[in-house]
Amino acid sequence: MRISVVTISFNQARFLRECMDSVLGQDHDDVEYIVVDPGSTDGSREIIEAYGGRVTPIFEPDAGPADGLNKGFFRASGDVFCYLNSDDTFLPGAFSAVAAFFETHPNVDVVFGHGRVIDGNGRAWRRLYSDPFSLSAVAYGACVTVQPSTFFRAQSFKQVDGFNSKNRSNWDGELLVDMALAGARIASVNEFLSCYRIHHDSITGTGRLDGAHKEHAMRMFEKIRSRPFRRRDRAYAFAYRLLKHGRRPRAAMERLRRGPVYRSA
Repeated sequence: MRISVVTISFNQARFLRECMDSVLGQDHDDVEYIVVDPGSTDGSREIIEAYGGRVTPIFEPDAGPADGLNKGFFRASGDVFCYLNSDDTFLPGAFSAVAAFFETHPNVDVVFGHGRVIDGNGRAWRRLYSDPFSLSAVAYGACVTVQPSTFFRAQSFKQVDGFNSKNRSNWDGELLVDMALAGARIASVNEFLSCYRIHHDSITGTGRLDGAHKEHAMRMFEKIRSRPFRRRDRAYAFAYRLLKHGRRPRAAMERLRRGPVYRSA
């Protein structure tokens, strides 16, 4: 089972080597690694080139992160796809755990696990648990999936023509919705697979896309429910969130103890 990994990177030299080493250091024996850089000027390209033939670089402009990911995956040849932002890392053994899951669950198209939140210095801040996936929970804002801990079969990605390149805030979440609407079967594995880094320059750490996130949530509701969000849906959203926390006491306790994810910045 070949796993194709795409990393998008733009002026992230500070974290890039750690990210790449976490991919190339996996114990799975068939990994294809593609790194997309649209024009870094901080030494990132020299870091990428230093890995030689272990990495396939794409050095060309793109129309944003989702477009860059599409460029990478459209050149990928693996059976399973995943992507890792240049400031995140995979945990050891992640690929072998995912490959074993897919091999024993041939009817599953997408699988995701949990993650650990780290800060800009690599200090572990808290655990981040993925929620069981359902389109209804997504529509009502009660489903969190850890992006770097998400893996999907190549045919599911190709069936929906990849990421929506116009989405500049939540391209990962929209991809899951699109695959689910197209019939993809989505499961979770109770494993910690990645480290999700929050720092002062990251999207989550700065909060600079909070408005875009809200617009995305409303657009996903309409895509899933085929209607606009109405006043009575606020009650449903509240009920879904209560149900979410009741079903996942470990995740609820982690939030109570550590606070929201963005606080790690």
